[in-house]
Amino acid sequence: MQHFFVMPDQVGDDIIYIEGSDVNHMRNVLRMRPGEELSVSDGNNGQYVCRVEDYEEERAVLKIMEKRQADTELPSRIYLFQGLPKQEKMEFIIQKCVELGVYAVVPTVMKRCVVRLDEKKADKKVERWNKISESASKQAGRSRIPEVLPVMSFEEALDMASELDICLLPYELASGMKETKEVIEAVKPGQSIGIFIGPEGGFAKEEAELAISRGAKEITLGKRILRTETAGLAIVSVLMFHLEG
Repeated sequence: MQHFFVMPDQVGDDIIYIEGSDVNHMRNVLRMRPGEELSVSDGNNGQYVCRVEDYEEERAVLKIMEKRQADTELPSRIYLFQGLPKQEKMEFIIQKCVELGVYAVVPTVMKRCVVRLDEKKADKKVERWNKISESASKQAGRSRIPEVLPVMSFEEALDMASELDICLLPYELASGMKETKEVIEAVKPGQSIGIFIGPEGGFAKEEAELAISRGAKEITLGKRILRTETAGLAIVSVLMFHLEG
């Protein structure tokens, strides 16, 4: 079943209006006709099973068939602080981590980042990344669209992470799977969680030391060194299994 997002003010007593680019996608790409069913989320834990009633000039009119309480979100808010990677890797990371359930993605500049974005380029990238997040949210049937925040410095990201309940630092120099298991098992549903992932070159030693000195818990992801686009998926998958299991 196709899935779309609307704002709460687009939801009436028994009618929902789809507006913007989604109308063209429904009508001309998916070729959805009156009578076909789809699901809609209002970004506020409301999910609806709807039927296409009609197309007006700039909007689609949907009839609400059933309202459900959304249950597709993780019981904890996971913030991914991702060191800026090269090329198109960030798009892949956002897409897959949104599918797995992250709450927000924070692009973070670290010392070993090869990519350097000026303000104009950064704004365009963030706009593009948020569109990817929206698309992944639709595909995954999520009840909300995770935000990709503006690019932050490492220090700014640490300041933000200090407001969270727990902060995890998967680090290639870390050891001790037993200790890592204890850290993961101590995470409780309802807690806010920050995850720091280094860029291709990993964390600079002073970055890891600074993060740990400010409360981040150093963990290992095993004996193998994972690529930056793999590491975040690995720890988010572990947390998803732990929190929902």
